[in-house]
Amino acid sequence: MTEDTDKFESIVLISTPAGRYLNKRQLIAYRNHRENLIKWLIRMGKDPKKLEGYAIATAKNYATILDAFYRWAWENQGGYTTDLSHEDAENFLREKMLEDYEYSDSHLHNIKLAMKAYFRWRSDIGEWDPNIEIEDTSSPSQPKEFVTLEERTALREASLEYGTVPAYAALSPEKRSEWKQYLARRFGKPAKEVSKEDWDRANGFKYPSIIHTSLDAGLRPIEVGQAKTDWVDIENTALRIPEEDSSKNEDNWAISLRRETMDYLVRWLEERELYEKYNDTNQLWLTRHSNPYGSSSLRYLLDNICEIAGIERDISWYAIRHSTGTYMAREEGLAAAQSQLRHKRVETTMKYDQVPLEERREALDRMG
Repeated sequence: MTEDTDKFESIVLISTPAGRYLNKRQLIAYRNHRENLIKWLIRMGKDPKKLEGYAIATAKNYATILDAFYRWAWENQGGYTTDLSHEDAENFLREKMLEDYEYSDSHLHNIKLAMKAYFRWRSDIGEWDPNIEIEDTSSPSQPKEFVTLEERTALREASLEYGTVPAYAALSPEKRSEWKQYLARRFGKPAKEVSKEDWDRANGFKYPSIIHTSLDAGLRPIEVGQAKTDWVDIENTALRIPEEDSSKNEDNWAISLRRETMDYLVRWLEERELYEKYNDTNQLWLTRHSNPYGSSSLRYLLDNICEIAGIERDISWYAIRHSTGTYMAREEGLAAAQSQLRHKRVETTMKYDQVPLEERREALDRMG
């Protein structure tokens, strides 16, 4: 066995999350793809012209980062692919920069370098020269997207309005026909097939349950997509994420929910039983195209709900998570925020231990 083979075999080819995502054929294709990439990283990845490869520790780190990059693409592009673009890399890095302070400046820089190495390997695409500056996200003085208490309330209320239609009996025949045309387009069926069940479905509880649960639990986009029906603990008004379903595979988590949120979840669980697309899956939420939610579909949902809520500025899904952590730390302390946001290290949660600008301003007003 050569030294090169020893190095190669020390790097994980198929991560546990990737193994769960892919079917048998895709696993074989992904394994072959990863073998070629990792061998290239070790043999010539650092400087292909000089045949200079990366140190094994660096190659291992880059291989782990790129596996996360692939899985992110699968979640956001609706399925398996190894053909990643410069635009994918830009979006992935920007998303990591927004991920609730969990990544240090050094790690973000490594993500950037790993993806640059990927595109050097993909000579058919050309090298990637991102126009993204990595800021020190660990500094509490850095401005950050934030959702105020008033905006959180507005989002909750807007989610109850989003996608609803007027009561069937309250409409004139002419207006009823117009709304049937709307529901036909929304549900992809002929207007003559729109039924009373479709009317009830339009006023259902999927969207309120997604928004309210995410506001309570600070759900990451990937957690919305991965959420299962058996996560919902009705008796204890909680969301329970087992280690094997955790986005970072670190622990079993129990997240407290508001009673109002659980009411919407219970109503949604009853409602989802009526839809055929949920017959063979325990996914808690699916898009209208029967796919798990990802960053793009959640971005679309949040934009629409912000419009109803009258929130004119741009808010990301991670801004919701950031506000949950900040207000939980303020109300109940770091330990509660750490559990609610599923942080393994309290140092990560400490970055939420900040008093929002609005409250500091009120304190100054009280001080005179």
